[in-house]
Amino acid sequence: MKFILGKKLGMMQIFEPETKAALPVTLVEAGPVFITQVKTKDKDGYSAVQVGFSKKKKLTKPLRGHLKNLGNLHYLREFRINQGEEAEFEKGKEITVEIFAKGEKVAVSSFSKGRGFAGVVKRHGFHGGPKTHGQKHSLRRPGSIGATTPQRVIKGTRMAGHMGAERVTVKGLKVVDLDPEKNILFIKGAIPGHFGSLVEIKGYKT
Repeated sequence: MKFILGKKLGMMQIFEPETKAALPVTLVEAGPVFITQVKTKDKDGYSAVQVGFSKKKKLTKPLRGHLKNLGNLHYLREFRINQGEEAEFEKGKEITVEIFAKGEKVAVSSFSKGRGFAGVVKRHGFHGGPKTHGQKHSLRRPGSIGATTPQRVIKGTRMAGHMGAERVTVKGLKVVDLDPEKNILFIKGAIPGHFGSLVEIKGYKT
């Protein structure tokens, strides 16, 4: 089980040495992260590893106790592991980008960009109403939202509302390159979130 936390830095393109093809890549400052807690089935009801990433100036008193001798870690996230794998992880152990290799597939999770309140055309891809033939100002309207029966708006109807700021996972992305000195992963393609957002990277098996 491979996992790490990182910060999205931005996008660029690199060229494959053999084909000279341009590849769009996302740069992620991944780690180093430190294991802050190992949870077991017997004690906690499930098996997981909690890791901490990035430094914070000030911590609450409970967190200071929880992170004793580990530093002021800002982000804490858990990754589920299989029962029996707890012995492979130890509190205080450091995890770096070197756990991943070139060409390896990963799954990346983050929160997508918040788009605020959006209409149905932007949010759901509706084509809107006609411009003419007696229709006035109906270009971006949703149209009918119900029927005679059951005389209410059916649950789950696609309507205008808050868009984005949702947890999104993209699977099967390829690690094109890595820089262990600067803790940077070069991941092919786009990943969710704005520049500077926290991302979770896990090993992905098809």
